[in-house]
Amino acid sequence: MFKRRCKITFITHGATVHSMDGIISDSDKYPKLNDFGEEEIENVCEYLTNRAVAYDKIYTSASTRCTQSAQIIANLFKKRITTIDLPARKYGKWSGQSYEEIYSQYGAKAIVETPDGGESLKDFNKRVKEVIKKLVIENHGNRIIVVTTPDVVQAALALTLGLRPESQFKLLIKTGSLTQISYFEDNWSSVIYSDYMPL
Repeated sequence: MFKRRCKITFITHGATVHSMDGIISDSDKYPKLNDFGEEEIENVCEYLTNRAVAYDKIYTSASTRCTQSAQIIANLFKKRITTIDLPARKYGKWSGQSYEEIYSQYGAKAIVETPDGGESLKDFNKRVKEVIKKLVIENHGNRIIVVTTPDVVQAALALTLGLRPESQFKLLIKTGSLTQISYFEDNWSSVIYSDYMPL
């Protein structure tokens, strides 16, 4: 049997005006959660309450939309949140545009390329991998929550499933959803569930 080191429940931030319109945003300060986004995170909290599972720590990416979501969850568990260096992919000149606009200008494969002033998908995945590795080492035997952006969750899933970068965008990860991955000894991991949205 594989010996589990850490179980991470990734929770995506609630909806924002950008996410509802399919607009890419790598800004840490804007946009904030909208009313629907707050409702999504309240549904997440209700689901977590009903599961009655104890979590050892709650981590969050630094963006406002993530920290707002994490604080709502932290209030439920009466725990402090720890901010980690796990920002969304840097999209450079594409930030502020919709996926539809980018596809129409550059074609569907553009999303895996490196936009001017942005970050390559390969570098982004490497960055996510290093942060997850550190979290697993620091949380041996723990169950933790990581509140972050949908693209970070896509990267975490792609790393576990061994997906090629051009395939990871086929993993639909919505705002206000939960994805759970168990990390084991020998650098092995397994997806428990993905993109679960409590109603």
